[in-house]
Amino acid sequence: MPHYTTAIYCLCDEFVKAFGIQDDPQAQMSTAEVMTTALVAASFFAGNLEKSRAFLKDHGYLPTMLSKSRLTRRLHAIPPQWWMSLFQILAQIHKQANPTAEYIIDSCPVPVCDNIRIRRCRLYREEQYRGYIASKRRYFFGLRVHLLVTAQGKPVEFVLAPGAAADGPVLKGFDLDLPEGTVIYADKLHNDYQWEDFLKEAAGLEFQPLRKKNSHRAVEPWVKFWCQRTRKRIETSFSQLTGLFPKSIHAVTARGFELKLVWFILAFAIHSL
Repeated sequence: MPHYTTAIYCLCDEFVKAFGIQDDPQAQMSTAEVMTTALVAASFFAGNLEKSRAFLKDHGYLPTMLSKSRLTRRLHAIPPQWWMSLFQILAQIHKQANPTAEYIIDSCPVPVCDNIRIRRCRLYREEQYRGYIASKRRYFFGLRVHLLVTAQGKPVEFVLAPGAAADGPVLKGFDLDLPEGTVIYADKLHNDYQWEDFLKEAAGLEFQPLRKKNSHRAVEPWVKFWCQRTRKRIETSFSQLTGLFPKSIHAVTARGFELKLVWFILAFAIHSL
């Protein structure tokens, strides 16, 4: 844990320096220290900032720790693109370390509350956040994390979408900045012939979803077997990601909930190095 904590701070500090981010001379904590506190909370304390604050201060990592309210304000003041830029740096490392040209895409539900509490949920009100988990035959209320990982399960891109959003349309929101000749495996919900042809012609990417029984683009049995076998790796990735979650992600606002979710994904990307 001490080595991970130091590594997280070094990563954040180098990121801040590389992007030329300047802190106010009167700031009690630097931006790198504030980011470190959030990522340590996501990595080791199930997103609990108070426990992360106490750990970093009591063990002498960050003796000038801010109060809980001031730390929260500093975290919300960090532009979202900074977190995304940090993730993209980690994603680039994972891409370069990927020995194959195979990637996997899928989605994972993240409930904001139990079903029985949906009527009292204040973070999200719209019906678009009510999704369905086919494998469990139950509904949930919250977001879906659409994740693209390498064949080894290391994250390289993600999109947060409402729970009811279908996988196919969300796929078009991915950048898919991948080498030519890459094969992307997906489930049956990603079948879109026009989009497959577009990716093939424009970027040289081969999109290989599991085919439905009545598909016009049936594949050989061995291709189906390999696709099913490869896709199992992303289930392990989702287990590792959700293993960082608490039983229920605590947040006061929708933006705070999404911010914590980004921290968990960043922590997962760091642990995957």
